[in-house]
Amino acid sequence: MAVGIQEGARDQRWRAPSLPRDPTALSAVALVVAVIIVAATWWVAATIRAIMAEEQVSSTLVDGALLVCSIASLLLLLPAFAGLRSSRRAWTARFASDIVAARVESAAARTWCWFTFGYAATVVIILLIALFIIANDVAVGRTFFYLPLMRDSFWLVLRAFWVNVYIAIISEVLVLVWGLVVAMARLLPGRPGQPIRMMATAYTDIFRGLPAIITLYLVGFGLPLTGMPIVRDLPLPALAIIALTLTYGAYVAEVYRSGIESIHWSQTAAARSLGLSFLQSLRFVVVPQAVRRIVPPLLNDFIGLQKDTALVAIIGVIDAFNQAKIIASNHFNLSPVTTVGVLFVLVTIPQARFVDRLLEREKRRTQAGG
Repeated sequence: MAVGIQEGARDQRWRAPSLPRDPTALSAVALVVAVIIVAATWWVAATIRAIMAEEQVSSTLVDGALLVCSIASLLLLLPAFAGLRSSRRAWTARFASDIVAARVESAAARTWCWFTFGYAATVVIILLIALFIIANDVAVGRTFFYLPLMRDSFWLVLRAFWVNVYIAIISEVLVLVWGLVVAMARLLPGRPGQPIRMMATAYTDIFRGLPAIITLYLVGFGLPLTGMPIVRDLPLPALAIIALTLTYGAYVAEVYRSGIESIHWSQTAAARSLGLSFLQSLRFVVVPQAVRRIVPPLLNDFIGLQKDTALVAIIGVIDAFNQAKIIASNHFNLSPVTTVGVLFVLVTIPQARFVDRLLEREKRRTQAGG
């Protein structure tokens, strides 16, 4: 009896694998979905074009974008047809009892189908956004994307945007230096360095907990009210730079500190054994190694700093946001503010992708070293 069971189990284990599931139905569904999405894209594009003609708004750029999007939607049919083709090959392999080929083609068909579904979902989201913009007699489009006003106010907003760029660049340089000073103060060794460590810790705790807009308000309006000879004559952009440096210096100091503490203690011990002082060990041994590790989080903080330059409008700096608010209040339309948003996105997205690239390179370097 036991021998028979063992032989049955062995036969079950070595039995030829079954044929894969037929992917034809899934491929047909993918093709139907692709056709529906293409038709919906062309309908939405035609609707937008008709609305623009009714509003007597002519834009070659928008017309070209609608045409490109309509043609690009046809590309969704390619993976759907590829899935059908793989399904047909899998069916032929099934009849030929070629199990390997049937499995390969079935897997390829399912991959093409899910490829179609994934891109179809993306297109659906884009179409829903477009429908939201043209809904309610294009109320959203007129409020946020009124092209004539965006075109007429673009250069005013762009010139004011350079104020944001200037404030961000100067603040980033000062933050790099000030954050390193605070981080080194927090790492001073021994009991004599305890008061400085306490002050540095208090600074980072306070300014990381204090919203940037409050710091800007206190510095921008408070320092001139003190009547101090130098401070009272500072221009508003300089006061904004001071406030942002104080705020982001606390964050960057913690980034520096985490990078320095990630370096193995043996590096510091070896440097001290060679006769280097604590500060020399940091300068020549520890900090150069730590900086390479903290570049991605530093850039992330600078992306946040770039965006927070829009907060300087609260103290009266005529930056892009403030300029856009003035134009918007004169025309009772928020399209210039949308232009500001687009400018910030265009500046921050390349920085974000650069951070991702640095992280990926560091990951490959670490894996190769391991």
